[in-house]
Amino acid sequence: MSEHTLLSIRHLSVALPAGGDRVFAVQDVSLDVPAGQTVCVVGESGSGKSVMANAVMRLLPPVLRVKSGQITLAGEDLLSLDAESLRRMRGSRMGMIFQEPMTALNPVMTVGEQIDEVLLVHGERDAHVRERRVLELMREMSLPEPEALRHRYPFQLSGGQRQRVVIAIAMALEPQLLIADEPTTALDVTTQAQILALIKRLQTTHGIGVLFITHDFGVVSDIADRVVVMQQGKVVESGTAAQVLRQPEHPYTRRLIDAVPRLRDAMDEASARPAPLLRIEGVSKSYRARGQGLFGGRGRTKALDEVSLEIGEGETVGLIGESGSGKTTLGQCVMRLLDVDGGQIVFNGEPVQALRGRALKALRPQIQMIFQDPFASLNPRHRVGRIVTENAILCGVPPAEAERRMQDVLAMVGLDPSAVNRFPHEFSGGQRQRIGIARALVMQPRLIVADEAVSALDVSVQQQVLTLLREVRERLGLSMLFITHDLRVASQICDRIAVMHKGRIVETGTVQAIARAPAHPYTRSLFAAMPGQAWECDMERTAPVLA
Repeated sequence: MSEHTLLSIRHLSVALPAGGDRVFAVQDVSLDVPAGQTVCVVGESGSGKSVMANAVMRLLPPVLRVKSGQITLAGEDLLSLDAESLRRMRGSRMGMIFQEPMTALNPVMTVGEQIDEVLLVHGERDAHVRERRVLELMREMSLPEPEALRHRYPFQLSGGQRQRVVIAIAMALEPQLLIADEPTTALDVTTQAQILALIKRLQTTHGIGVLFITHDFGVVSDIADRVVVMQQGKVVESGTAAQVLRQPEHPYTRRLIDAVPRLRDAMDEASARPAPLLRIEGVSKSYRARGQGLFGGRGRTKALDEVSLEIGEGETVGLIGESGSGKTTLGQCVMRLLDVDGGQIVFNGEPVQALRGRALKALRPQIQMIFQDPFASLNPRHRVGRIVTENAILCGVPPAEAERRMQDVLAMVGLDPSAVNRFPHEFSGGQRQRIGIARALVMQPRLIVADEAVSALDVSVQQQVLTLLREVRERLGLSMLFITHDLRVASQICDRIAVMHKGRIVETGTVQAIARAPAHPYTRSLFAAMPGQAWECDMERTAPVLA
């Protein structure tokens, strides 16, 4: 591989709008990306990672401006390019993979049309040539049945397939530089491993330089040649992956590494199982199969296939599996947001599916949900005070009592009382998740369904939210169904783990038992796909997961 510098950033500063607490989103940042190497930029949310990457692509929002510095790609000054030159540069010489493929893709165009559009805009007029190239790219991305898949819309693809389409778009013109902005955040471990292997293969095949932005140190340990650590817009440490991961020098880097969740298999075993609060007995749920038209037959896809599970009083059970395994569907059935096709769900001795009218309304406060994306689940037009108390008041709690509860739970989750007068967009991601937790707790539930509640958070905020959930559970005696794709995170908070695969629970047991000796081949494949295992073992953070 060539070692020459492909991307060079020198003393880059990006100014924030006037009136902010800080003057710069990015301040005096310098880094190099050699051809054929991967440089990982790590840091908490708000550290300036994405702003720096968007500055390279010249995609900064109007409120941000480059105040000083230089960015060159293969010796060409990117900051001095006019609009037409920049348009030609994007795609042909540098491409970008965005964090959320569903928002990066046009929902009203098929995925094949969106790859084709890149080729057309950059001058390829022959439709047959473009079609061949689209199919070639989809095959290179290991997308199944490209001839059929190219006619589908983004919502008809899985998260991993959508991310592969975004990578295909970025790689369509074989750029020299690939910028990946959190491309595996919120993906399950097996899909994440596939995407990382794909990017590594593309790098080896095409000799590209990769600027990889992430907060996941497991990912960093698997793919990085060099690591740059950012805090509050500044580079606080940089070096080879081995240097930064094994001998971090800056206190901030050490703090980030200490916050990385690691597999815990030495928790105290409970002497006896608690009495069951929730019993799921042989539950099945199916949907109309994707791709079926109005007259396309009666194909059904089984999301849940005779699932059985118990959660005891005060117990936290982790539900682990890939995207599409049925985890969220099961959580929605427990919440009575979906009806089941067969089986039953019994909460505190009452069959949930049989409840109607007032009986169902009485159940609602007892089972509450914490959603994956707090920004999407909080009404942007409402202030926090209304968001937290509205459901309680609708369920019959007097306004004065709802206000008192709100003050209690805001203190419990570590939010200042002044938060009640602010809107969701005025908070960080971790603070918004605390608001979501407060909204659930104000109902005084007995069971919480936490659906990927920490998957999109950086490691330090993730640690804070997990600590909060543990403290709340112990203080209030709550039970919890903790849905996640991250086995390390599950081991931090769960008493038992249930592994789901294709709508079935294939294995259940304590964290210790499953971590030490996973019995099902699918469970073993999940452990094998976890990023950063060699680094963890090397750092003596935990024993090897698999022999």
